[in-house]
Amino acid sequence: MSLAGESGSRAQQMRDKVRELNERAEHTSDPQERQKLRDKARRVQEQAVQEGNGRRAGESPHRRHPGSEKDAYPPAGSERGGHLPS
Repeated sequence: MSLAGESGSRAQQMRDKVRELNERAEHTSDPQERQKLRDKARRVQEQAVQEGNGRRAGESPHRRHPGSEKDAYPPAGSERGGHLPS
């Protein structure tokens, strides 16, 4: 399957999940459960939008954005002033 086909399939799965969660929310009598389902549907919808907007043609959905892991790991030896133990 092509990258475009995979992302289209993923988008459809997410839309289906949002629809399912909203339908379940409509049919439950428990107000807390209804709110929980609506919140989850909103989060899935937001994730779908972010995934769709975050990609350009031909990009992997798992592409790292520049600076997303900035300073996650300091250079080796930096905790000792750059000197390795002897």
